[in-house]
Amino acid sequence: MRRLHLSGLAPALPMRDILRWGRAAWRDKPDRITIRRIRGTLDAKPDIILLSAYLMHHNIVREIAAMALERDIPVIVGGPMFNIKATAEHWRSLPGITALVGAEADLSIVEMVETVVRGGDLLSFPGVMLPDGRSSTPARPLQPLDLTPFADFTDFPWEKYPVRIIPLMTGRGCQWAKCAFCSDVVSANGLSYRTRSLDHVLSEMEEQSRRHSTRNFLFLDLKLNSWPDMLRGIAEELPSRVPGAEWIGTVHVDDRADNGLSRRDLRAAGRSGMRRVSFGLESGSQRLLDTMKKGATVEGNAQFLHDAQEVGLSVRCTMFAGYPGETEEDMAATADFLEEHEARIDRVRFNAFSLLDETPIFKKMAELSGASILTELQLDPRRARMEYRNRAVETKGYRSQKRRTLAAVYRINRRHVKSNARQFDGLM
Repeated sequence: MRRLHLSGLAPALPMRDILRWGRAAWRDKPDRITIRRIRGTLDAKPDIILLSAYLMHHNIVREIAAMALERDIPVIVGGPMFNIKATAEHWRSLPGITALVGAEADLSIVEMVETVVRGGDLLSFPGVMLPDGRSSTPARPLQPLDLTPFADFTDFPWEKYPVRIIPLMTGRGCQWAKCAFCSDVVSANGLSYRTRSLDHVLSEMEEQSRRHSTRNFLFLDLKLNSWPDMLRGIAEELPSRVPGAEWIGTVHVDDRADNGLSRRDLRAAGRSGMRRVSFGLESGSQRLLDTMKKGATVEGNAQFLHDAQEVGLSVRCTMFAGYPGETEEDMAATADFLEEHEARIDRVRFNAFSLLDETPIFKKMAELSGASILTELQLDPRRARMEYRNRAVETKGYRSQKRRTLAAVYRINRRHVKSNARQFDGLM
């Protein structure tokens, strides 16, 4: 099924697209147990419902908003992509929604709730769109981040999970912020790079460990090494602040002279409890990495894999096929890279490329109308993406090299994850 999902064989494309649609519909179908519990909560007549949503949550948001409408309960929906106008315009029409918020509302959410309850004007807050299409001024990135409160997981059903893993962030946005395909840095919380202080991060880890009796942490930063001294500071001070802590995070193996990912840095991180590191490998072709403005080199990625393995870290990487302009030779280089380094990689997430709204490559393809690269372009505002056909990936030579790449991916993903990282498997 996965092979068909990633297929570029022209005769198979209609069936592939039908199955992709069916898989997406099944994946996005609201869970009945969740809906039943939410219905019980709504029957208790709360003053307001606050929903934090990714674009994949459209169906369940629609259902919750409809139930709330029947009970005359206001609903505010926030999400990182609601600062994109076309997407907000599509979502605002869901019956029952009081407002969409495309802003970092950490410090304003209490006042927002009070405004709704007393019937005030939500357009006094930045980043808000109402069901009638009126909107307030765009929200500015929130700072300083040390003013934000620690997350409250008191009501989270920890008893239903085999391992308690606390999510947190040291900062928002990305220091590089130039990758042509990345939608994270055009989202409401990724528009510019900002960091918390090291002490604020470590204090939260201490507090969350105390509250929830766990020492496992998941850093959700787009790039944990945007500020290398943060990564180094965690490695140096965490063992004394939360003895026995274990943690994972995502990094960008960029070509800065000091990117915080030297073998010495990785060894220190491993000694402090880092168990898995994830990074965007994307491609084994230097030409394609440069086209993407990735700010990385094939040699640098190879050295990082070698060093991470040397110090005992589990490595997960993400990749995709079908980037506009990718050739058979590019995919061959990717296959060569994986075959050479597969023993150093624990997991690979390999996807068909998605053309996401507001990214540089999206704007470029829209301006060109896909001329000679992409065809059959069709905007999907619900998911903030462009559907398209890329004939360059349908050639026999390209498909042959992609089979080599996928064979390496499958070999990697069939292996057991390093034993000290298994509690984090599936998270990133």
